[in-house]
Amino acid sequence: PDLPRALKSRRKDKEMTVAENLAAVRARIVAASEACGRDPSSVALVAVSKFHEAAAIREAYTAGQRLFGESYVQELAAKRKELTDLPDLQFHFIGHLQSNKVKALLATEIACVETVHSPALARELGKRVSAEGLSVLPVLAEINVGREANKHGALPEEAEALVAAIEAEPSLRFQGWMTIPPDDEIATKAAFEALAALHAAGTQKRGRPLTLSMGMSGDLELAIACGATLVRVGTAIFGART
Repeated sequence: PDLPRALKSRRKDKEMTVAENLAAVRARIVAASEACGRDPSSVALVAVSKFHEAAAIREAYTAGQRLFGESYVQELAAKRKELTDLPDLQFHFIGHLQSNKVKALLATEIACVETVHSPALARELGKRVSAEGLSVLPVLAEINVGREANKHGALPEEAEALVAAIEAEPSLRFQGWMTIPPDDEIATKAAFEALAALHAAGTQKRGRPLTLSMGMSGDLELAIACGATLVRVGTAIFGART
């Protein structure tokens, strides 16, 4: 039966907290992994915190999240300064990286650059990491599987040349592939499958586990079904960006 009118008028939708959203995303990852016969622990989560306050990162950290994703060097640097009291806090850089921003990015103690999109950028990163005397930097090769003019990344036929450029830099460690798929659901599935094929071949060739970074808030289940080992989720955890 319907609720009494007075009770209806008092009831309000409760806004979920970052911690509650994070728990829901983790549950989705577990369910999606189990649905395709995978161990949920084989899928890592990057909480995409770009355009959200450092306080939101702190809330997710308190709920157990340690790995976050940022897309802008200046924003990342500011958050690093505000969150120096949090041990084990790690950031992946997931935005388009220009060569003239590399030095500033490395000063943020970045854990991984997921968006190495060209041999030229690989060379600049390698040179700067070596010049600064930093530890070997893990990087992913960004592949524009959907061949979209408005997105960055090497085309699929350029993937091996990009990986070779990364592996030629002693101060970089090639860690796998990433992509940002087209918006169309059918094209997204095709893009995920294509990158998964690259990942499988590359993993077999190198004989070690490699990262397959794909899948976001709206398509993480599909990405996991296609083999993603890392999903980048922002809106489903932190809400809409302003």
